[in-house]
Parts: sequence; C-alpha cells; structure tokens
Amino acid sequence: MLDTRPIDTAHPPDTTPTAGTRLATLLHAHPRLRLYGLLSLPLAWMVGVYLMSLALLLMTAFWTTDPFTSKVIPGFTLRNFENILTTPPYLRTAARTVGVALLVTLVCAVLALPLGVFMAKVASPRWRSFLAMAITLPLWAGYLVKVFAMRISLGDTGPVNWLLSPYGLSGPGYGLPAVVLTLTYLWFPFMALPVYTALRQIPPNLFDAAADLGAGTWRTLRTVVLPLLMPAMIAGSLFTFSLSLGDFIAAQFVGAKVQMLGTVINQNVNLNPPLAAALSVVPILAVGLYLFAIRRTGALKEL
Repeated sequence: MLDTRPIDTAHPPDTTPTAGTRLATLLHAHPRLRLYGLLSLPLAWMVGVYLMSLALLLMTAFWTTDPFTSKVIPGFTLRNFENILTTPPYLRTAARTVGVALLVTLVCAVLALPLGVFMAKVASPRWRSFLAMAITLPLWAGYLVKVFAMRISLGDTGPVNWLLSPYGLSGPGYGLPAVVLTLTYLWFPFMALPVYTALRQIPPNLFDAAADLGAGTWRTLRTVVLPLLMPAMIAGSLFTFSLSLGDFIAAQFVGAKVQMLGTVINQNVNLNPPLAAALSVVPILAVGLYLFAIRRTGALKEL
C-alpha cells in the first residue's frame, strides 16, 4: 500500500552526519590512519610499559647503594658489572642457570618429538584426545601447586621413592636434577603443543613417499619430519628457554642448596637494587644471544 501522507517541507529531516559517521568516513579515506589506530594501544603498552620498564632497569644497574644506609644513589658507575664479572659465585650461578635452561629445552624437545608423532599419526582419536588433555593438564593448575606437587613427589618419603624402593632404587631427591625435572614438567606443554600442531599439518603422503623411496622410520624423521618441525620446535624453545632462565621458585622448593640466577636477584632486590638490576641484564643478554643464534640459522623466517 502506497504512503500517501504529504511530505513536511517546512521541517525536512536532519541529514547532518554524526560524529561516528564522520570518523568512519575519515578512517575509510585514510587506511594508514586506520592502521595507526589499531596499533596505538599495543604500541602504547610495548613502549610505555615494557620498554620503559627495561630502560629504567638498565638505568638502575648503573647506580650504587650506600653500604651504611642501604639507600640507592643515582649516578653512573660500572661497579656492579665489575662485581659480577669478578665474583666467581656470580659467574658460576649465571653459567648454571643458562645450562639448566638449555638442558630443559633439550629434554622438552626430545620428549615432544616422539609424543607428537604418536599423537598426530598413530594414536586413535580417543587416545589423541586423552593425551592432549594430559599434556595441557599442568596448565590447569597454579604455578605453586605444580611446584609443590613436584616437591612432594621427589621427597624422601614421596611416591617416587615409594615406587622405586622395592627395586633397590631411589629418586633424585632435591638438587639440580630435581630442578631440571620440575622445570621440564612446568614448561613441557609449551614445546609439546606446537610440535603436535605442526605434525598434524604434515600431509600423510609425505610419509608414504618416504617409505616408497626406501627410507626407514628414523631416516624419515631425520630428513622429512625434523625440517618441517623446526619452526615449531624453535617457537617452543623460545618459551622453555626464557621461562626456565627466569625461574627461581622451583630452585627454592626442590633445589636444596642449588642457586639460580633468579634466586640471587630476588635476594638482592631489597638489599642492593642496583646489583639486582645488573644481574637481571644477564638473562636479557642470554635471551638476546639465543635469538641471534636462531636468527643466524634462518629458522625465524619460517615462524
């Protein structure tokens, strides 16, 4: 039915664009401005919070602490770095921390590869779901809960010794091996999940082609699977290495007398903040060198 009502020419409708319409038109006409708007909040966080906090940390590393009043004195001195480089316990602790982080990364990679192959190419859907849940299960609990669970498990009266005692064996107890085991337990999902996801994306016909060309299981893993998995393993190693490098609570719970770099930093946060800031530069440099070594291999281009 046609609308036969007369048009009110004395009061025409308001066609003035609203502020939202003008903004949408402006953003549509200037794509670069739209890009800047999308990146403004992430950049503000990255520059204003993350980079500024690192800059302040580096600035504090060149300050000193009054030995009598424990008051931080602004200035510029290399005394803190000289103290680190000339004190053998600091050097041993830094080397131990980097070694533990590398060992945890290696153990996670060695465990993630066969598990990922089994889950992606061998296991039934039911087993695959169960193993995926088992891998992510540590992520469901709090950090302290997981570390405390490892402390109970590895104790003298814990379940590990209870299971091994009938065979005349005993668990590792508290110490450096317990720290490696605990950190592997904590960060293994960050390696296993990328490896499993990458393996799921490998076409099955590649395995068939390798078998047709006479390649065995290990040769197929070495020449076909590992090159395709390298970006995923590198992505996982960035997490396992950096997280292990900065951890210190695990060493306090299961490390007995083992000192990690994070432990020393935590001990000096209130006593000598400039020294703690200088010690914090060590893991930053270690992660930077790790990224540089990965970049030299060209693996970052595949991420």
